[in-house]
Amino acid sequence: MHDLVVIALTSPIIIGVYKDKKLIETIKSEERSSEVLPEIFKEMLSKYEIDHIIYAKGPGSFMAIKVSFIFLRTLCIVKNISLLATDAFYFNSNAPIKAVGKLYFVKNRDAIETETLSEAPIMEFTLPQQLVLEDFSEETAPFYGIGAVG
Repeated sequence: MHDLVVIALTSPIIIGVYKDKKLIETIKSEERSSEVLPEIFKEMLSKYEIDHIIYAKGPGSFMAIKVSFIFLRTLCIVKNISLLATDAFYFNSNAPIKAVGKLYFVKNRDAIETETLSEAPIMEFTLPQQLVLEDFSEETAPFYGIGAVG
């Protein structure tokens, strides 16, 4: 059995394949999640028997969060795969995440808030080398953080 981790909050999309909780393959794509997720998962489902899919549920791009959640939730229901999630800060060492303009999401203890930052921090999402399933939750509803900006 294999587990997949999906970070589809911004470009590039990053997907990790884990066997025995160890990272064995990494897929990165600069394409839109709506276009590339079906292609990647078609290949993954033909290559691997998947036990869990874990995804970063936000914060990040509204559209990317919506697309990834709907796609992954549907896939997990249809294929009887367990869906787990955590916030995006798990995958970027708790660095600020761009919201809009100079507004950034920050994690203070367990609360995710927004702060205005004058300088854009360098932030990169990375996959863990070792997967700890206990770090993830069955609470998979997306976290958007702020309302839509008009």
